[in-house]
Amino acid sequence: MASILNSPVQVNCIEDIWKLCDRNWTPQCKVAIKSCLINIISTIWYVRNQGRFQNKKITWRVAINFIISHTSMSGNKTAKIAAVDMTEFVFLKALKINIHPPKAPIVKEVIWQAPLSNWIKVNTDGAVVKNPVRAACGGIFRNSFGFTVGCFAQNLVTDSAFEAEILGAVTAIEIAHQKRWLNLWLESDSSLLVMAFKDACIIPWSLRNRWTNCLELSKEMNFMVSHIFREGNGCADSLANFGLSCTEFVWWNFPPSCISDEVVRNMLGYSNFRYVTF
Repeated sequence: MASILNSPVQVNCIEDIWKLCDRNWTPQCKVAIKSCLINIISTIWYVRNQGRFQNKKITWRVAINFIISHTSMSGNKTAKIAAVDMTEFVFLKALKINIHPPKAPIVKEVIWQAPLSNWIKVNTDGAVVKNPVRAACGGIFRNSFGFTVGCFAQNLVTDSAFEAEILGAVTAIEIAHQKRWLNLWLESDSSLLVMAFKDACIIPWSLRNRWTNCLELSKEMNFMVSHIFREGNGCADSLANFGLSCTEFVWWNFPPSCISDEVVRNMLGYSNFRYVTF
């Protein structure tokens, strides 16, 4: 095994042997190494007992084939993947294991869509950072031409990313109602937030009253909510991150410099791409 791996293997004690698994192997190779070690120990025990108690002599070639066949079964049955590495390639092939390469990522095109005529679309997001704990939310309102009619950022007192997402959506609905933007489309990259509009049970108790009031306001509007991947929610994400450095609620009638480029990209219908790996 040491010669195949081109690496010394300490056999002074069982702990030294298992240290071989602590190296940065890819998942499939690590499974194969663990299986190989277990089968080596098991085969030594088996061959010794056969010779001592059954008076059967098993040759070393048969013992090695026994180890390879059992390790091959484990390595081929696992769903773990391997990477491109010559040492691991040689090891897996020596044990007759088929290499499981990682699947190619799926590329999804994400495009921000403007609302219908006479509608306002608001994209919201929340942000939380640790050490020290800070949270904020942000949102941007745009019309059917993609022009910004207002945006906001606000620092929050919470350590929950979900609560930050909720407060961003609630703030957006409250602002829209106050400004009489009664045809409102809310969009977020939080699928849990979108679910909350159908099932309020997932809303934390500390925000339940404000959330209920928010739903009552939405009943006075033509209101809809949808999910968008983070790659298409860049403006709201940047505003939420900007809010981490704010000390109070900030409102802009025009997009600030931190999102101006992304606003133009969205307005022109440029694509962003999401890479999904398995």
